[in-house]
Amino acid sequence: MEFGFTTAAYVVSAVLFILSLGGLSGQESAKRAVWYGIVGMAIAVVATLIGPGSGLWLLSLILIAGGGAIGYMLASRVEMTQMPELVAGMHALVGLAAVFVGFIAHVELGRVLAMDAAEKQALEGFAALLAKKEAVEVNILRVEAALGIWIGAVTFTGSVIAYGKLSGRVGSAATKLPGGHLLNAGAAILSLICLIWYLGSGAFLPLLILTIAALFIGYHLIMGIGGADMPVVVSMLNSYSGWAAAAIGFSLGNDLLIVVGALVGSSGAILSYIMCKAMNRSFVSVILGGFGGTSGPAMAVEGEQIAIDADGVATALDEADSVIIVPGYGMAVAQAQQSVSELTKRLRGKGKNVRFAIHPVAGRLPGHMNVLLAEAKVPYDIVMEMDEINDDFPDTDVVIVIGSNDIVNPAAQDDPNSPIAGMPVLEVWKAKQVFVSKRGQGTGYSGIENPLFFKENTRMFYGDAKKSLDELLTRIN
Repeated sequence: MEFGFTTAAYVVSAVLFILSLGGLSGQESAKRAVWYGIVGMAIAVVATLIGPGSGLWLLSLILIAGGGAIGYMLASRVEMTQMPELVAGMHALVGLAAVFVGFIAHVELGRVLAMDAAEKQALEGFAALLAKKEAVEVNILRVEAALGIWIGAVTFTGSVIAYGKLSGRVGSAATKLPGGHLLNAGAAILSLICLIWYLGSGAFLPLLILTIAALFIGYHLIMGIGGADMPVVVSMLNSYSGWAAAAIGFSLGNDLLIVVGALVGSSGAILSYIMCKAMNRSFVSVILGGFGGTSGPAMAVEGEQIAIDADGVATALDEADSVIIVPGYGMAVAQAQQSVSELTKRLRGKGKNVRFAIHPVAGRLPGHMNVLLAEAKVPYDIVMEMDEINDDFPDTDVVIVIGSNDIVNPAAQDDPNSPIAGMPVLEVWKAKQVFVSKRGQGTGYSGIENPLFFKENTRMFYGDAKKSLDELLTRIN
């Protein structure tokens, strides 16, 4: 009876998770999709707690309450600008959990193998599962544990480095140790040797060395990827965490965990591929830690950045018929989305055609800008993807760029030695006038100079994005 209830609950949860993933593809259905995921997870947790092998109720409730309290506290404090690093942090926890479960599986398997048949009959829970599987193939159990540990360890250190880069605690530039990719290849070969050693001996030492090698691979892979590619890295680590969860599912004999892990792993991989295609990046190159690179120095930028004040921007907007707004991470940092929404409302009230241009990787996280604009109640129908709006810039009177750098950088097209060479960008410089809202003359997160800021039709609207826009709003009734 317990098995039947748990299986049925897991099927319902799996369906809800699939509906959740499907709903997240659209802004209007995203909120409902999140609730599908919440309900699905609640059903899965309850079914697991009261299903076969249940027990340790007090400890389970304490851990759930503690985890829930920590999650609530973090969610309450995290700003939208910190969402990318929060996601990376969550991936790190999934990877670490996979490592711990793999070690536990190794210890329990050793304990079960040392028992006689009568002792195995009296086992319950995880140990009983291992004893039942032991009759099939011990090495399959060892492969499951080792694979879970390896993927989890790569995910853990990779996610920690991604968190550091996104939060500014680690430099965003691509960095490799002497030896570069040969070190990654050597660590991968060492991992394979340790796996063979572990299958033959069942000892803990090869498993430990394999773990250390995987931790190094995760660290060195992500350190070798520059800031411009970090949105792809976050998506890629999402995929890794999914496969780590699936590996845990095999070790624990939990079918739902296998299904959910496969869903997360495959969807993350597909998203990473789509983003690589949108950025004209090699998918294999990114997942292997940034193979390739530029062959020479970047092209020198000539000219000067010319500033403009709120009165000048207001005059240009008053005379314009068409306006395109390009939001970026700077808008999120300044929490300027409400001011942007109000500016849009006033300009549309004056009969102007106002639209938004969203690059696939704007804001260091897929969909980051869409979420902020939806939060500020900007109409969905005027928020356009890059492919939909890029051809319209030559016919646009004014473009306002708010806190963006790489996604509007013409060097991607003009400079073959630029770190973002070949990446599709929003061609804002083709508009009649471009106003860039920026805090200062810095190069931005990825450290790449932007020739857009020096073009004749570009004016720099310096200052905090929210304060600058609020000042601009006083000039637009």
